Amino acid sequence: MGSTGITISNNLFSHHNEVMLLGHSDDYTPDSGMQVTIAFNHFGENLVQRMPRCRRGYIHVVNNDFTRWEMYAIGGSGNPTINSQGNRYTAPIDRNAKEVTKRVETGEGEWRSWNWRSEGDIMVNGAYFVASGEGVEVKYEKAYSVEPKSAVLIDMLTLHAGPLGVGSRDNNVGMWSTGPNGGTSGLGSGPDYTDEMSGNGSRSVPVSTSSAFILFFSLLLSLSTLLFWYAASDTHYFTIKYNL
Repeated sequence: MGSTGITISNNLFSHHNEVMLLGHSDDYTPDSGMQVTIAFNHFGENLVQRMPRCRRGYIHVVNNDFTRWEMYAIGGSGNPTINSQGNRYTAPIDRNAKEVTKRVETGEGEWRSWNWRSEGDIMVNGAYFVASGEGVEVKYEKAYSVEPKSAVLIDMLTLHAGPLGVGSRDNNVGMWSTGPNGGTSGLGSGPDYTDEMSGNGSRSVPVSTSSAFILFFSLLLSLSTLLFWYAASDTHYFTIKYNL
């Protein structure tokens, strides 16, 4: 068996052509048992395809936010099982790129038997998911790893997707240039193509509540220790003086 038991979660993706590829090749049978969970990610702007592209295996795509892909969001070949649950798919402006799914280099006569389903997903701006195969629950047991939440909660579920401390959905990825499906221009080398996440070119990272509490507690503990030793020393001095 190839790699399995993989989780890809809480990431923010943007400005990529081929985002992720799962599986070695269509003919690599050890990947047939591969199990992958893709959860709580924000697939942001200027992404073209492969979110993911799957070769064989069992893929659970759950509670992700997909924003304006250029070609397609989820693709596959080699008969993968894809279980899409509780996601939000926002299609691009391009009327020819509304479909979420793509069977790569495979005729309909073959992929019609592949088990791909959409359950509880929200489709925005004309997005649509082409399902196939059987709807029998047992067919998706290996492509089920976490209980999906309602897709109406997707903003909350992906709120902190991305680097720690960046703080998430307010990272303003929309200020970066996008491609022909919803932006102003292609990729460039100007200030909009830097890692800065705010309009003024700087961003302070707030100290988390837990970190502030730990710091306060440490200072309080140190002060209490000093007071204890001072009181103990003063009592000892008084006892000796009284005995004399």
